[in-house]
Amino acid sequence: MQISMKCSVAVHCLIFIYEAKGRARVTSTLLAQSTGCNPVIIRNILSALKKAGMISVARGPGGAELLKEPSEITLYMIYDAMEPEGLSSLIGIHSCEDRKCPVAKNIRFVLQDPYQKIEDSIRQTMEGITLESMIEEFHKRVNPVDYEPQDGSSFS
Repeated sequence: MQISMKCSVAVHCLIFIYEAKGRARVTSTLLAQSTGCNPVIIRNILSALKKAGMISVARGPGGAELLKEPSEITLYMIYDAMEPEGLSSLIGIHSCEDRKCPVAKNIRFVLQDPYQKIEDSIRQTMEGITLESMIEEFHKRVNPVDYEPQDGSSFS
């Protein structure tokens, strides 16, 4: 069971966009350097975040900016933008109901309720975590004013 890495890359991008405001134009190339991802993957992530109304992306050298306050963006909103099929992809049920075995015919029904409870719990937890709280955690770990990454992806 694993949450897609697209979600963590999206959070990385959103924190970077927030931190770089007023200091640098945030382009897919700059985000690719920071995340270690291919610029095409970054553009796809930015496109999904834009479609979800979290950021604006100016064509060309304009860069990306947050459209919402970090307190208004939850981890679940970010996840949902990256994984439109939702949390149901986290825990799958194998397909076997066409078999004669009574367990095979009913396992989907047996697992449906417990899996739904797990999904609801994960969703509720993710909805309680904001981009603002993740930025605060970032600030506890590094002073953004002094932030000068070694990989060349500094804010300026």
